[in-house]
Amino acid sequence: MKVLLINGSPRENGNTYCALNEVAKTLNEEGVETIIVQLGKKPVPGCIACGMCGRSGRCTFHDDPYYGVLRAVKDGIDGLIVGSPVYYGGPNGSLCALLDRVFYSLGKDLQYKPAASVVVCRRGGASAAFDRLNKYFTITNMPLVSSQYWNMVYGQTPGQAKEDEEGMQTMRTLARNMAWMIKKLNGADSPQPTAEPRVWTNFIR
Repeated sequence: MKVLLINGSPRENGNTYCALNEVAKTLNEEGVETIIVQLGKKPVPGCIACGMCGRSGRCTFHDDPYYGVLRAVKDGIDGLIVGSPVYYGGPNGSLCALLDRVFYSLGKDLQYKPAASVVVCRRGGASAAFDRLNKYFTITNMPLVSSQYWNMVYGQTPGQAKEDEEGMQTMRTLARNMAWMIKKLNGADSPQPTAEPRVWTNFIR
């Protein structure tokens, strides 16, 4: 069993990575392999409606993030998690450009695979970005994996997300729920995840 995580931040080791890494570590503990594809800082082309993917099965552009996702999907994944920082109440624009191409060209390969989005913000806009990302899944027959709260983590400077105890716990809960759903869909007799003692935070310093 394997889950693909897409880090939609240009910062390779920033707060979005911190959140996704917490998910990945917990998935690994649950016996699920993980692979993280990094968006990076290079320009990402958007879909130009050329129709090439319909003829060749892959996008006409040859950027590394797209081909990293393509290889992982074609090799076989059981679930997908997309993470993004929040920019003006939405996901990173380069990430959306990538996802438009991924879902248009690989949508048939992604159908019925459990999916979730993760967003990281300084203070506001997280729920709007979260909703935007989830629309990719809900138009592609992908079951959404939930957690104990919306999948959002707070932090501004690199690494600060680790201080969001409730956010980190939400990431671990998401991972356990993802692992449980994948195992159930694969016919395993897997018990429901055991919840951690709940952490509550309010971000007022």
